[in-house]
Amino acid sequence: MAFRDVNARRHIGLQQLSSLALAGRTLLGPAKSCKFVMDESTNQSTLICSAVRLIESLDLTSAAGQLLNETIQTQNKEFKTGMSTLLFLVGAWSNAVVECLQQNVPISAIVSVMSEGLNSCCERVQCLQMSIHDVNKELCSSSVRPNAFKSKTCQTGDESLVNPQILLYFQKDISAPEEVIPISSCSHQEDDCHFNKCPVSPLTDFGSIASLVKPVDDKSTSVISGSGVTASSCNKQKLSHSRYFSTLGKSHFSNQQGNFQGYVSGPSADPCECYGLGHLAMALSHGNQTGMKLLQSIVAYQRERAESSGSSRFNIAEIVTCCLLGLPESYSCLSSGFVTLISPEQATVIKYFEDKALRILLMDGDLTEQYRHLGFNRPCNVRTVLEHPSLQEGRAGGDSWLSSMLDILISFEVNLVLVKGNVCENLMDRCIANRILVIDSVARDVLRAFGEVTTAQPVTYLTQLSPSCVGSGAQVELWKGCDGRAMDLGELVPVRVKVRGIPLLTAVLTTTVASKMQLVEDQFWTSVHRLHHALKDEKVFLGGGAVELLCLSHIQMLAEQPSQPANKNAVKEFHNPWLAGTTTEYKSVVLQALASGWKQYLSVVMCNAAKAASELEACTSVDHHLKKAADCGSPSTYILEEFRRGNLLRGDSGAFADHGEGLKVYDNVTAKTEAWRRALDLVLLVLQTDAEIITGPQKNQLLNSHASSEFMFL
Repeated sequence: MAFRDVNARRHIGLQQLSSLALAGRTLLGPAKSCKFVMDESTNQSTLICSAVRLIESLDLTSAAGQLLNETIQTQNKEFKTGMSTLLFLVGAWSNAVVECLQQNVPISAIVSVMSEGLNSCCERVQCLQMSIHDVNKELCSSSVRPNAFKSKTCQTGDESLVNPQILLYFQKDISAPEEVIPISSCSHQEDDCHFNKCPVSPLTDFGSIASLVKPVDDKSTSVISGSGVTASSCNKQKLSHSRYFSTLGKSHFSNQQGNFQGYVSGPSADPCECYGLGHLAMALSHGNQTGMKLLQSIVAYQRERAESSGSSRFNIAEIVTCCLLGLPESYSCLSSGFVTLISPEQATVIKYFEDKALRILLMDGDLTEQYRHLGFNRPCNVRTVLEHPSLQEGRAGGDSWLSSMLDILISFEVNLVLVKGNVCENLMDRCIANRILVIDSVARDVLRAFGEVTTAQPVTYLTQLSPSCVGSGAQVELWKGCDGRAMDLGELVPVRVKVRGIPLLTAVLTTTVASKMQLVEDQFWTSVHRLHHALKDEKVFLGGGAVELLCLSHIQMLAEQPSQPANKNAVKEFHNPWLAGTTTEYKSVVLQALASGWKQYLSVVMCNAAKAASELEACTSVDHHLKKAADCGSPSTYILEEFRRGNLLRGDSGAFADHGEGLKVYDNVTAKTEAWRRALDLVLLVLQTDAEIITGPQKNQLLNSHASSEFMFL
């Protein structure tokens, strides 16, 4: 029997992890450098900025690559964020472990010290957690910065939106008087509610100048003058526009019960409750401006619903996306209801549905002849001669099934069918000919939302259909852009299915660059899930590298402790008492290797943000902070003060550098710590599986081979 010498200089698994992680180096931090991935089969390229998309595009034939892919996919499935951090730390710690092995550090010592060191870090950084309530207060109080925003204006396209009181446009009829409502009072507009992306750019299309209607209370006055924005309160603001906009005494917006004026904070209202989640979404966006603006609109919309219906203030299950290729990114907006793409043939049916309440059917499965639900077992030794005895003999083969399914839909007067899975093409054609619109590939959350408001009950097969399963009140129309025009993108046509009072929101994401579509969608969902997990955890980490810097400081402090402690309290940071004996001599080396991962992380983030010309310069900056933190006596206090001043590793917030000083950045707690743990667990797993045990007749062949020096024979 032979096993591979684990202390040999060749560690293929760790080297493979390091090489794969190196490909995602530029994806770290808020100022990412996107990558083009080429599909050899189609010769088409896709722009990616996510570790998940990168790993999906790489050749992962090795065992280590497969483990890395599974680890990242698990992180993505659970959190939708933190994958780039995970990928980078896998590479950094793989290199660190290899260096430890080259210094003849036992594997048992590496595993124990690194595991306990990371556990100690996770406990230490708890002091940098802030509750959501405290963050809301701080963000709302610090958002009013007249000087910070004095020279900034909201611009079109990808320009940054720096005004914290983001105004949202609900466009109904381009020729009708409209009212512009700030994010705190944005409400659900009946029928065709659209959320415009940028608050100022549409005004320029009318050739007039926007002015503010002065509130009754002069103390809450806010002024938009020229290119400067000055905000002094969280109170409601209205824009009046000559010819097209007017200050009506009555709002055009309505909720599910009827018309309302929109939520306005009273004198006793907490301004942090007014804008807190909107600011939190900005702080968690990490530079993703488009996703942040849409997310703030979602927060405002769902807040208004929560005020009237008592539902959850932020429900991620009520959000879906629709990607439209061929429109400028300025057309990205929110639309109530379900927006999706259908074929031009299906779109021809919509002209018969104008202003008509439709009878809707929900299918929880495929609408095909061969489809059977999960778990279905056909009886053994039974041959079905005729499944539907009532069918006429003249109908044969697949035509019998098509005719019977169409007869069922017609008999129940169904106009609209939403199908979770696939739809038979022949049945689709027959439905179109009979003015029945069938939409396939509909998410389960969409079916659930329509079922709640239309009283429709999902069925698995059409033969199960009964009058109680069919809902009513749905409407279908061609989707209209923010300029009020219906869009025809050629191969596919965007349509909107709506029902009065439905909580569903569709984020319509647009771009003219085909290779960028996946990137835009990924960035949006990342922003949504960051806010979702922040509210779920009810706390966030200080961002901008604060947590990683404290980890680095803490690990270095542990590494500098004496090798032979004078008393048992000197190693109290570690929970395993065995470390005080056997691995004490290796503790410093292993902890320094663990710390090197944090240091590389901070250095690469600064380099990616163009706040350091080289990693050497970035490392010097990190060392400077570490020294000042050590001299302070309390690293956590120093880091907290630097974070509040906005001076902490400013490269990490480089995406916000042009928005004024002091803009806070926050990170998710559970997603970040789980990314750390998964990264280290993967590295240690690959490390411990480097020992290959070989038995049987291959032993003699191996003994005589050139690779015999890599094995120990027992």
